[in-house]
Amino acid sequence: MNLDPDRNVTLHGESELVERAGHLFTSAREEYVCAAADLRTWAMPGMRERIVAARRASSSAPAVHKLFSPRVLDDEESERHLAGLAGRGVRVRICAAALAHETIIIDRRIAILAGPPVRGVRDYTIVRSPDVLNGVISLFWATWEAATELAAVLAAGPIALDEQDRRILRTLGEGLKDETAARRLGLSLRTYRRRVAELMAALGATSRFQAGARARELGLGG
Repeated sequence: MNLDPDRNVTLHGESELVERAGHLFTSAREEYVCAAADLRTWAMPGMRERIVAARRASSSAPAVHKLFSPRVLDDEESERHLAGLAGRGVRVRICAAALAHETIIIDRRIAILAGPPVRGVRDYTIVRSPDVLNGVISLFWATWEAATELAAVLAAGPIALDEQDRRILRTLGEGLKDETAARRLGLSLRTYRRRVAELMAALGATSRFQAGARARELGLGG
């Protein structure tokens, strides 16, 4: 069953996605970008092999950019997988904040948006309308520019925090004013601000909000 090329379509579950839209994943000629919170969102058994085969058969492989949340680095197997992608020329970056959407964009002409899982099943929306598509593309690249290259994240190694660091991160997550947070923690205002700056640097965050979001992603602030 073909998709209507003139409208956005929502498909239910990976089986329907592969059946009705599987050809889209192998159609990239210039650019293939992906954003995902984890490595399972776009698993689609058998589809990865088809995509790889199509790229190998093509005379010109598309540029591939993949953006992930920090949770993908929670285990060594995932780290090895991502490092392998990077070794094959895929640009991989890690986003400090939680990703708002899990998305694939193909040649800037089609976007595939994954919805949240409901009882283990996701809906997937195929987006072709220019206004929505341009918004999705802009959001991806703005997030990409604020993210960190995989190599830099891996080189930094695991983040070691003590209990006071975690308490500071919790205050950032709560959005407390500096004076209130310092008083709660029994720190001088100067010491509190210095530690916040150090934690932001360690987390690769450019804002306090981003530091709090990154800490939640890494499970460091709880």
